[in-house]
Amino acid sequence: MADPVKYREVPDRDQQPKQDGDDDGKAVKLEAKMSLLNGITVIVGSIIGSGIFISPAGVLANTGSVNLSLIVWVISGVFSMVGAYCYAELGCMISKSGADYAYIMDTFGPFLAFMRLWVECMIVRPCSQTVVALTFSVYALKPFYPTCEPPDESTRLLAAVSICVLTFVNCYSVTWATRVQDVFTFAKLLALVIIIVTGIVMLAQGETNYFTWDNTETDVTKIALSFYSGLFAYNGWNYLNFIIEELKNPVRNLPRAIAISIILVTLVYVLTNIAFYTTLSPIEVLSSKAVAVSFAARHYGYMAWIIPMFVAMSTFGGLNGILLTSSRLFYAGAREGQMPEILTMIQVNRLTPAPAVLFVALLSLVYLTSSNIFALINYVGFATWLSIGAGVLCLPVLRWTQPNLPRPIRVNLFWPVIYIIATIFITIMPMIAKPIETGFGVAIIMSGVPVYLVCIAWKKKPAAIKNGIVGVTHQLQKMMMVVGEQ
Repeated sequence: MADPVKYREVPDRDQQPKQDGDDDGKAVKLEAKMSLLNGITVIVGSIIGSGIFISPAGVLANTGSVNLSLIVWVISGVFSMVGAYCYAELGCMISKSGADYAYIMDTFGPFLAFMRLWVECMIVRPCSQTVVALTFSVYALKPFYPTCEPPDESTRLLAAVSICVLTFVNCYSVTWATRVQDVFTFAKLLALVIIIVTGIVMLAQGETNYFTWDNTETDVTKIALSFYSGLFAYNGWNYLNFIIEELKNPVRNLPRAIAISIILVTLVYVLTNIAFYTTLSPIEVLSSKAVAVSFAARHYGYMAWIIPMFVAMSTFGGLNGILLTSSRLFYAGAREGQMPEILTMIQVNRLTPAPAVLFVALLSLVYLTSSNIFALINYVGFATWLSIGAGVLCLPVLRWTQPNLPRPIRVNLFWPVIYIIATIFITIMPMIAKPIETGFGVAIIMSGVPVYLVCIAWKKKPAAIKNGIVGVTHQLQKMMMVVGEQ
């Protein structure tokens, strides 16, 4: 049977209607279509999703006091900025899609790169997407259930529908996906501006009763656990690195997009939390599953529905950002031979990595079997910061092993060292506070070892297995009308 890499049966393009971005004779590949503004909206849209609306309770629960929780929000933003600064050097030096997966591959080799890919595949991306989809559902359904929580079945069903709709958009057109990102990013910023302006008015009226150090937590392990919720809200600052091959002039636009986005997000997050606490007591925040809805109900009367509507739009945009960038990670892994070959392929008419998009969506739907948002956040936190810490470690290692690589941006080594030390702290301390949840996370990560040994390291597979894989790949190519990048 023919090698699937050489399988290039493409419908006669002269007989196909011209599609967006589809010209006669154009190569089938991902294209650099994203501007600086698109890059900013990808980062801001990916970061500001569900986190700011669900994480205040998680941060407060582990810090005890409002003042300490605000400090955690600020530190989380600074921590993300330092990591993003390090990633700016890595992204301009190793300009391949896949972000830290590509950096670890070039620095530490295929095994650790695969483990990073496995963590993202099995935990981080599908869990994050599920959390955002569930939060979207809660806020979208809240106006229909003003006095109680929406039914769990309805919440999960709407979450599944939202994932499926955005899967179609991302399979159909990169332009559509980025336009969705642009529109919903501005919508979510509008929602947060409304909340922030209201908070400023309340501060001017002297509403500062809840800004105290009362009940401040002294257990270091719990404070460390609070960073999982805080950093979850900032999760996404590295997502533009995953699609750097589709960014115009990345050396110029990547660092600018990162700097503008994270400063903006940190400012918005801190001011939003301050606004919440001008109105809601710590007890009210801890007992509310939809903090922004509780805030709106106290201030906007019959217009209170606008906040859950905007929050739903915010989380919808965040969901699109995760799907847009996640598919490129799996695409990059498949291109290195560490995931099924079908994930390297491009839809011949739409020029989108449709198989990778569908793969991410299916994994996310599997995680919808659970609706425990905070348990999912803890899984994501442990795996994410362990993996990103390994990505940042690539920077000093490459300085030592490959000093002659071109570095348009050169970061002072003080910053990656500080970041790595902080990462060790926030991954080890929660092991003491939540040993069972952390144990599950470790078990899922280590399950990648036998997968690597069987699927990647074992090169001399029997002919029957190889032929079976080739046959399945060919059938999937025909079903989705996809070919390898040309």
